[in-house]
Amino acid sequence: MRLLGLAGSLRAGSYNRGLLRAAAELAPAGTVFEEHDLRGLPFYDGDREAAGDPVSVIELKDAIRRADALVIATPEYNRGLPGVLKNAIDWASRPALASPLAGKPVAIMGATTGFAGTARAQQQLRDALEFPGALVLQQPEVLVSEAYLRFDEHADLVDDEVREQIAELLAALTRAPAQAAGLGRLPLEADPRVEGPVGEVDDQRQEDDRRGHREDHRHDQRQERRLALKA
Repeated sequence: MRLLGLAGSLRAGSYNRGLLRAAAELAPAGTVFEEHDLRGLPFYDGDREAAGDPVSVIELKDAIRRADALVIATPEYNRGLPGVLKNAIDWASRPALASPLAGKPVAIMGATTGFAGTARAQQQLRDALEFPGALVLQQPEVLVSEAYLRFDEHADLVDDEVREQIAELLAALTRAPAQAAGLGRLPLEADPRVEGPVGEVDDQRQEDDRRGHREDHRHDQRQERRLALKA
């Protein structure tokens, strides 16, 4: 089984890169774990995409396609998801409805020096991944707070409890592809009419839903008036 690790921090001494190193050590026997560096990705730009994906984007998408599952470690910046990670997801969500993320099992974890353990960033990451069709594990959660107490001076994870949590997360992740196959999930075909990151499709669907709800509400009001007249 091939696992692909992505870190939402570019810093060499990042605690979240340390989480990925620990994941590589704790991965079940027979698992190949490799990390993909997001440093070279340009900002998502529909004009650049229309001219052809940049080499770094092609490499990211190919790495995702080759992997059986993803392991993503995210810090939390200003109570949110790091821009470098959101940008990578925006690129990987393309082409709309045929993203390499579709049907891909994903485990998420995160470390921060604060007390919340990246809970907000992980929720935003979960939301961003699920719309293009990624299968994000709900449990177990790995929320590492006060990271300076869990890592040594080389940013290597030394906390036994956190290492156990990661091992449990990876065990669940290695079971996920077989479970997804049992559900019969298949990637959706691309729709050439759809432009921009999948989130723009999401916005349109939400607007369509709102219009539908308004129409339903007006219909209900008309029906109530008819019943009132009959009464």
